[in-house]
Amino acid sequence: MTPTLAPAANEPQVAPPGDLAIWFFILAELLAFAVFFAAYAFARAKNPALFDEMQLTLNRDAGAVNTLLLISASWCVARGVHAVVANNDSARASRWLLGGLAGGAGFLVVKLFEYAHVFGEGITLSTNTFYMFYISLTFFHFMHVILGMVILTVLWAQTRKGLYTPTSANGLESGAAYWHMVDLVWIVLFPLVYVMR
Repeated sequence: MTPTLAPAANEPQVAPPGDLAIWFFILAELLAFAVFFAAYAFARAKNPALFDEMQLTLNRDAGAVNTLLLISASWCVARGVHAVVANNDSARASRWLLGGLAGGAGFLVVKLFEYAHVFGEGITLSTNTFYMFYISLTFFHFMHVILGMVILTVLWAQTRKGLYTPTSANGLESGAAYWHMVDLVWIVLFPLVYVMR
């Protein structure tokens, strides 16, 4: 029988950053998106010609720009958390969080232009199966970006006040984890809906 080794007294415990509750929430959100993605894949398999044709009507450049904006925003948020946790520098952290907010705002603006074009062409949820999924999936994600920006705004305001420290940054880490989830979902959604044929 192999003995189990207890961690050394001075060895830090490894745990995900933020509160446990946010991770349950994130897992539930990822499950909802996974169901959406599975339904999309099933519908695509039944009618690949329609999906391939309709994909060509999307603005891939706008999707790629939005991918860069969200990745950049996540990088800024990660730098903001690091500024607090590693350096106890609230001023720098708040500037990084502003960068994250700017990336999120840029995403929303680009997406609104995409929606204006789509709806301007008379396309709706009932146009065809592809556009039903495109509008539903991207709008569901769009709402998550808005919620993420609300969270980042609260984090920015609290960070400016110096409410987070290296030993008390759970709220900051929890909000950042949610934002990274929003980014991760788009990194899957973009190639799935815009690119993969």
